Amino acid sequence: MTRFVDSHAHLDAAQFNGDREAVIARAQEAGLRYVLLIADLTRPESMRAVIDLVERHQNFYWAAGIDPHESAKAQEEHFQTLAEAAQHPKFLAVGEIGLDYYHDYPRDDQKRVFLRQIELAREIERPIIIHCRDAWSDVREILRQRLRPHDDNAACEASLAAPESSDEPRAGILHCFTGAVEDARELLTLGFYVSFAGNITYKKAENLREAARLIPLQRLLSETDCPYLAPVPHRGERNEPARVREVTCELARLHGLPEDVMGRQLVENFARLFELGKGL
Repeated sequence: MTRFVDSHAHLDAAQFNGDREAVIARAQEAGLRYVLLIADLTRPESMRAVIDLVERHQNFYWAAGIDPHESAKAQEEHFQTLAEAAQHPKFLAVGEIGLDYYHDYPRDDQKRVFLRQIELAREIERPIIIHCRDAWSDVREILRQRLRPHDDNAACEASLAAPESSDEPRAGILHCFTGAVEDARELLTLGFYVSFAGNITYKKAENLREAARLIPLQRLLSETDCPYLAPVPHRGERNEPARVREVTCELARLHGLPEDVMGRQLVENFARLFELGKGL
């Protein structure tokens, strides 16, 4: 049976209130080995719902952060909650965090909150999950300044060729990647994995497919970002974790691999990034 990973899901969203358990059952039946749920630190109800789900489902893990849309709401208590979350045994990452210039959110607030969460992630020794929309130049500059790159290009190439190496950097995930190939290349050297969502299947998304072709297999991830970005042929519908299969199939096609081989690779990548041991 092919195994899959959904590295970014919002199953606490209200869109699932009517049939959440049925959605989860479909995910299990579809072969989801790992599902990473994203909690919103500014909403206590989101935190409670996500923790409840990960404690009831063995293959669910979680991350929490203040995304750029909510930066203006950030309070000191939220950062304290994030530090405490790291004590939970299934808490894997800080996120989603980053910058979003597509919407008219105050940029100073976004940068302040982004920087604070990067520092917290370093303190609690967790990877970060990056949300970036129309802000790649600033995101790259901030991450370049705050994270240690490989010492040289040879070291970077070595880590990509031998991802099982203990000194491979594990900075985090570029969630729902929409940048250019150049953005991905630079951030790969900082230790990021690149995750693609259902929009990679859209007719006009050739730029995403071009980027996905060039990402080393060992640094690829798949996600749904559900309930958003349902892949073709479900575009326009509510998305759910089981539909990460369409994303996996598209990545397999782009790399000329069978679906089961790509599924196995993505599961192994997720397990390696979060040091979960054997992925299968």
